[in-house]
Amino acid sequence: MSEPITVLLVEDDPLFRMGLALFLRNQSELELVGEAEDGETALDLVDRLQPRLVLLDISLPGIGGQRTLERLKREYPEVRVLVLTSREEANLVQTILRKGADGYCLKGISPEHLLTVIREVSAGNGWFDAKVLAQVRSALAPAPGEAPGTVTLTEREKEVLRWIARGASNPEIGRQLHISSGTVRVHVHAILRKLGAVDRTQAVVVALEKGLIAPP
Repeated sequence: MSEPITVLLVEDDPLFRMGLALFLRNQSELELVGEAEDGETALDLVDRLQPRLVLLDISLPGIGGQRTLERLKREYPEVRVLVLTSREEANLVQTILRKGADGYCLKGISPEHLLTVIREVSAGNGWFDAKVLAQVRSALAPAPGEAPGTVTLTEREKEVLRWIARGASNPEIGRQLHISSGTVRVHVHAILRKLGAVDRTQAVVVALEKGLIAPP
């Protein structure tokens, strides 16, 4: 049996945190190693507990969720950060993704779906709420007459990128497109290089900005 995914929950609403913590503790594949209600405490716990994934609300007291995210990605780059929030403003979402969040979901997500997302993000894949991506895409749409980005992707690379935007792993993309995981990795490498992205998350954001793909 594989080791459980260690999770740190960062949420300032005590009732929501209590309910979510109870759900997380009841999942055999997860281990809730700690809880925090502000960014300063979260950073201290990450340093001491070394969780695999941080489930992070953005509306936090103290240094706030955005600053907490920045420091997490800078000081603990191996830790995956999944934002779980009720906020869906396009400008905020764009900022959060640029700061390096590995996933972004809204608090209306079902517990079962959240478990799937935690699994995917922990495994190194990105996951973004479809409603959130649609709003970002709309906010970043070029004005009439404005020239689109000059980046050129092949049709296959666009197909791979669309599946990445849906949170699919390389093996899943391979199965959908009937190609090997190794071939998918080659396409992903080419996509990152062409878009100047450091990871899959940033690739999706840049592709949405340039209108290369539509929201999933």
